[in-house]
Amino acid sequence: MAQHGMLREYRFVDAAEDIRGSKLYGLKDEKLGQIEDVIFDYSTCVIRYVVVDTGGWLTTKLFIVPAERLRVSAEHKDDFVVDLTKAQVESFPPYKEGDLESDEQWSEYEGRYRSKWEADPVMHRAETDRNITPTTQQMPGNSPSARAASSAEGIEDTGAFTEGGFAASTSSVVIPSNAVGIGARWDTFQDRLRERRKEVIHTGTDEDHRKAS
Repeated sequence: MAQHGMLREYRFVDAAEDIRGSKLYGLKDEKLGQIEDVIFDYSTCVIRYVVVDTGGWLTTKLFIVPAERLRVSAEHKDDFVVDLTKAQVESFPPYKEGDLESDEQWSEYEGRYRSKWEADPVMHRAETDRNITPTTQQMPGNSPSARAASSAEGIEDTGAFTEGGFAASTSSVVIPSNAVGIGARWDTFQDRLRERRKEVIHTGTDEDHRKAS
């Protein structure tokens, strides 16, 4: 069984607790699309990425954003922002949902995707999302949320992916659960996902079997 999955058609009882449908804005308030789904770890229910539907401006229609890169929008209620432009999104390797069905395929895709967060123009340096010397808080593993999450789950912080980006020295993608603190709506959504873990995973695997047949 694959280690990661999506919610797909699963719906929470209270729709207001679901972040799917929220809009995502990029740099200069450029609308990138809306959150269609999330990719989460089956064992912990930690959300790794949001899947964004561009509405057609991107050839492949969908792209993903690491949860750690999201922030609550100050200008748009219940929406989110990320430090990206459409041109940067277009530089990402095409996202295909089918890659999630194989851990090997997903790991290979994450490796290619990771490289784009380190290289220009998405990032000027791996430790920060700005072309400046990173502060102590910006250094990999030093953010309060990263330390708190790692301590709570007993996870060793490898620095493979943190607030500033991917670590160039890692050969595999290990993403710590440091997306806490994005906002109350996000935290509630992830709490509901954890509470319904078994039901969500069962629904997702049933749908995978239907697709395979």
